[in-house]
Amino acid sequence: MSGYVYFMASKPYGTLYLGVTSILMKRSFQHKTGETQGFSSKYKTTMLVYYEVYESIEEAIKREKQLKNWKRRWKIELIEKQNPYWLDLYGAHLVE
Repeated sequence: MSGYVYFMASKPYGTLYLGVTSILMKRSFQHKTGETQGFSSKYKTTMLVYYEVYESIEEAIKREKQLKNWKRRWKIELIEKQNPYWLDLYGAHLVE
């Protein structure tokens, strides 16, 4: 089973949500529609701005834990290397 680490954002340079999932398309949809309760729905982090793909969910969880310890500036730099214009990668841009 593959795994994904992803960032959702409220807007460019806005609030960031870091998560891990085995089904990125479905999980992103849940963020967009407000199905997820808590932090993500409170801060309206609905834009998928970054993701990484791993061969296993365990690898993705390990990477998520690493990224959670990063400074915000480092996270923004990571996002901008892959997505400099902060486009929403959900939908046509997302390939699973």
